[in-house]
Amino acid sequence: MGDYFIRVTAAGGRIRGFFATTGELVEFARKAHNTRPVVTAALGRLLTGGVMMGAMMKNDADLLTIKINGDGPIGGLTVTADANGNVKGYANNPVVMIPANEKGKLDVASAVGVGVLQVIKDIGLKEPYIGDTILVTSEIAEDLTYYFATSEQTPSSVGLGVLMSKDNTVKCAGGMILQLMPDADESVISLLEERLKEVTSITALLEKGMTPEDICMMILHDMQPEISKHYPCRFKCDCSKMRVGKALISIGKKELDQMINDGKEIEVNCHFCNTNYYFSVDELKELRDLA
Repeated sequence: MGDYFIRVTAAGGRIRGFFATTGELVEFARKAHNTRPVVTAALGRLLTGGVMMGAMMKNDADLLTIKINGDGPIGGLTVTADANGNVKGYANNPVVMIPANEKGKLDVASAVGVGVLQVIKDIGLKEPYIGDTILVTSEIAEDLTYYFATSEQTPSSVGLGVLMSKDNTVKCAGGMILQLMPDADESVISLLEERLKEVTSITALLEKGMTPEDICMMILHDMQPEISKHYPCRFKCDCSKMRVGKALISIGKKELDQMINDGKEIEVNCHFCNTNYYFSVDELKELRDLA
């Protein structure tokens, strides 16, 4: 069926939620960036969180960017998502290899390290909204939970997971975000807390063959859940040689002249999808004339 996520309301609108399966887009990112397993897990979690958070925006042109900057060997992660299920992202260092943690799991926290999470929302205003929080665990899901509580004052529970196969491909990936609306009373809060205790991990449920709808019903079955929208989601980069050419034009004639004088073809890499674009000396001259 491919990757998708659902948007849900429950308890008479006092809870809203998102449930996603994202194994294909995380595997696409793994292949594009040739990431090692711990980086695949870290980037995959952030891609999954990003694609659901993107759907919280109102307009098609709105863009959400999540940046994690830590002192671990990954260095940083960047993910950008729109309101229509498109997401892209990269890790500063895709080839990190470190030992498993004490539970025998991929040690995402050590790979990310201590640092800051930043959420940038470009919603068409003169200045984007920027929210910064510390990384509380560097496991990403808990860090996004903390971001929602501190920067958006929205009590939330975020679950994210990536399960790797023995051949280091992505076996499954997915996530959920459940949020309490301002009119949620103590009975709703207590019931949701009890339901969340039953969730061991998102990947454990996905590995059993459960769908986002199944996971939704498992948690919210007695809270009258209503699925309001079904979104396909994908790793999609909007780069192109034309866009890269425009970026080269923007650096100005002087810099382009220096490249031309070198007399060599240049290579420009897209960080988000790792695609390389090549420009001959003649093409650089054409761009200079447009600068």
